[in-house]
Amino acid sequence: MRLVFLGPPGAGKGTQAKLLSKEQGIPHLSTGDVLREAMSKGTPTGLRAKEFVDKGYLVPDEVVDALVRERLQAARDRFLLDGYPRNRSQADELDRMLAQLKTSLSAVIYIHVADETLVKRVSGRRSCSKCGQVYHLEAKPPKRADVCDACGNKGLVQRPDDRAEVVRERLTVYHKNTAPLVERYKSKGLLRWIDGDRPIDAVARDVSAAAKGTGGAPGAKA
Repeated sequence: MRLVFLGPPGAGKGTQAKLLSKEQGIPHLSTGDVLREAMSKGTPTGLRAKEFVDKGYLVPDEVVDALVRERLQAARDRFLLDGYPRNRSQADELDRMLAQLKTSLSAVIYIHVADETLVKRVSGRRSCSKCGQVYHLEAKPPKRADVCDACGNKGLVQRPDDRAEVVRERLTVYHKNTAPLVERYKSKGLLRWIDGDRPIDAVARDVSAAAKGTGGAPGAKA
């Protein structure tokens, strides 16, 4: 099983990829998680990435390409790619990587959610600065205001790239650079359309079925 998770920021790609990874025992390759780890540690790559992320821009392709290439070589024939490719150049590079590995994608899971729903969903997120536990002010608030349930740390924070104005900028970039990949993979017969504006478990059932080739609409709705 070799999958790409595609969709706008905040659509739930990471959550669904993690659930499927656990269900199927397949490596979850999240470029976002790896880059955030590098930023939190202050590595040279992380500091460079942070400059772009804080402004709502995308990390340069050459940084992400190198990261993905290394992970794919280790994962070989079983992986769930989350957060890559984000544009035509990265999609072309992914094709080259897979050709070198003498393999190909099984499917592309496209999770669709409307823009304004995403702005509300993402801008409401808060995380613990100590342990990283994630909350949502409406959907998953902590038991005590501004206190982490997991470690008791006081002072939950909003990531800079989760601010409403930054989310809208990220969506603008997504529609310009990433959304065209929907048609690219649809034309190859790889796309599986999933309605992401539903409870997590309902989306997960459809994602699992699509990954196994038994569900998901074979195209994209407007």
